[in-house]
Formats: sequence, structure tokens, C-alpha cells
Amino acid sequence: MAKGKTVDLKPKAEKISEETLIELRSAVNTVNGLQFEIGKIETQKHMALHQFASAQDNITLLQSKLQEEYGTYDVNLQDGTINYPKDAE
Repeated sequence: MAKGKTVDLKPKAEKISEETLIELRSAVNTVNGLQFEIGKIETQKHMALHQFASAQDNITLLQSKLQEEYGTYDVNLQDGTINYPKDAE
């Protein structure tokens, strides 16, 4: 005896329900909105990293200037006192 296959006589749905469609759209819109926000934040981060690198370069240039002019760049940032090395007196 051959094994029989079950036949589904119920017709297949062509569309999802309106309620499910609304829920799906909402979930997709949330994901899209979050991706957009993450992109904005990453762009801001990228710009901040460039500004940070520029600020570090500026400090390096100022240190070179101080080293050339005063022989050290060890300076008290509160009052401008130069902290000369003890062995270089």
C-alpha cells in the first residue's frame, strides 16, 4: 500500500492582516530610524576624532615651541611656572 500524502484544501492567504501589516511597518520604521540615528552619531564621532587629532597636533607644536624657547615644555598650567629639570641647572 502506498503512503498517502495529505492535501490541504484550505486556500493560501494572499495578504497578511491589516493589523499585522501595521505592526510590521512599525517595527521596520523603528529599525530604519535607529540606523539613521546611529549613522548621525557615527558621523559626529568621526568629526570629533578629527578635531581631537588636530588639538593633539597643536599641543605637540606648542611643546616644540616651548622646548626651543625655554629648553623644556614642562609648564604648570595653573600659573605658567616653568619646571626646569633639576640636573639642567
